[in-house]
This record gives sequence, structure tokens and C-alpha cells, in this order.
Amino acid sequence: MCVGVGRLSVYSLPSVFQGSGAVMNPVHDTGGVPNDEPIDRSERARTEWDQRTSALIDVLCEKRLINVDQLRRGIESLPSDEYRSLSYYERWAASVEIILVERGVLSAREIDVRAAAIAERWG
Repeated sequence: MCVGVGRLSVYSLPSVFQGSGAVMNPVHDTGGVPNDEPIDRSERARTEWDQRTSALIDVLCEKRLINVDQLRRGIESLPSDEYRSLSYYERWAASVEIILVERGVLSAREIDVRAAAIAERWG
């Protein structure tokens, strides 16, 4: 498992203010928010893609290319509509892309080209 660096992360999330001056929580911070939807407590089997995403993160952490603080910051920095539309592991993958581009490991163009090649190969 990926571990943090032992210090606080600097979050790039700006506070969002309404006209009343009240601060709105980021999309991931839903604790205590009223909701009519029932909580889904069912267990889900991890798909092969989920397992590969988890393994990729483990390797990137082992190689010290990312850490858990960066992974969390990347997830929390996703735009609200994107965050809501992605599954748990899709958020991880999106965060990995953000981090690798920020750190200059890969460019967004390189990722897009590789993703297109994979999509073409797998149909």
C-alpha cells in the first residue's frame, strides 16, 4: 500500500463562496449532507481493471513516483461533474494521470496517444 510522506499536503482546491459568505464543501466532502438516497452497503467484487489500477498505483508508489497524499489531492481536485461520473478506481486512474503530468513523467499527449492505441487494440 502507498504511504504518505509524513507531512501535510498542500491542496489546490479553492474555497467556493456563495453570496451569503457560506463556504461550500468540495464534491468529495459529503459527510453530514442531507440526502434521500439510501446508502449502498453491498460488497462489490473488484474487476480486473480495478485490480490493475490498484497494482499500477502500488508500483508507482514503490518507485516513489507518487504517494498517497498526492493521490488524494488529485482525486479531490477533480471537477464535480467528473468526480460524480467516475467509479472509485476511475478516480484513482484520473488522479494518477494528473500527478504524472504534473511531475513531468508523461505528458497529457503521451497518455492520450497510448490510451488511443490501447482502445484500438482492444476494440
